[in-house]
Amino acid sequence: MAWRLTQYLDTQGNRAVALRQDTAPGRRLIGATTTYELAQQAIKAGSDLLSLARALATGEEMDVAAALAEGRVLAPLDHPDDAHMLVAGTGLTHLGSAEGRDKMHRDIADPAKQTDSMRMFRMGLEGGKPAPGQVGVQPEWFYKGDGSIVARPGSDLVSPFFALDGGEEPEIAGLYIVGPDGTVFRLGYALGNEFSDHVTERQNYLYLAHSKLRVCAIGPELLLGDLPADIRGTTRILREGQIVWEKPFLSGEANMSHSLSNLEYHHFKYDGFRRPGDTHVHYFGTATLSFSDGFTTQKGDVFEVEAGPFGLPLRNRLVQAPTKPVVVKGL
Repeated sequence: MAWRLTQYLDTQGNRAVALRQDTAPGRRLIGATTTYELAQQAIKAGSDLLSLARALATGEEMDVAAALAEGRVLAPLDHPDDAHMLVAGTGLTHLGSAEGRDKMHRDIADPAKQTDSMRMFRMGLEGGKPAPGQVGVQPEWFYKGDGSIVARPGSDLVSPFFALDGGEEPEIAGLYIVGPDGTVFRLGYALGNEFSDHVTERQNYLYLAHSKLRVCAIGPELLLGDLPADIRGTTRILREGQIVWEKPFLSGEANMSHSLSNLEYHHFKYDGFRRPGDTHVHYFGTATLSFSDGFTTQKGDVFEVEAGPFGLPLRNRLVQAPTKPVVVKGL
């Protein structure tokens, strides 16, 4: 039994939130028009998000699939000011995820030499799931941007003009809001396409930070409650309506070298990431990339990510921004 929230625009263009269970139609919330507003109300009332959402789900029935097809579904969490949403993530967290990265980062002069990627992955295997009350090893961490880089479900993923590649990264993302006293509240989880430039990263692993400064997508729905330990999903790439690449992916703690609590601790341990009122999208990593299979994406390709408990699939089309000048002037 899965409960999920959807942010959307109604047919008059007004923002709204709907709650639905499993495959049933959604029900519009009365008294909260955004997930952010709903979360703030729950914090103030000392309630959990699902209980408050169920109490407010007294509005009209809402067809999530139809709204998605009509382009009215929004990302499941945002912030009134994009600058107050931080999008980041962790890598080398999934069993098997080091293989593709190790291929990219291997020292050509000494193929037998273990790379930094493999060493970090092994650190996670050995210390990424600490005992309760203990602190585990730090994961790899990267910054993607603020709320302005989060694309709507069904919309385009616009790769910058200077990008060398635009590749999917099917992941689970945790969605958070920081309370008035700095307490971090996890709202739930969403499907994500973290989207990166793997060709740039392959040139030198120190370019990882550059390769991650790209758009991304989450949704369409926000899964409430605990994340199942074993997530089994599928990623597809469609070209002119035909599947040209497809592969299953695994996530959830049963398929990870780090516990979710360890990943959360090492993100939110920084004071700057516990600023009251801010929201966070945190990608937990992946083990499955078309790039690792030697596949090359093209403009117009559609990425599709789906996994059972998350409801409707996340689809986005790859486009590339036109070249534009970058001007810096002395003042």
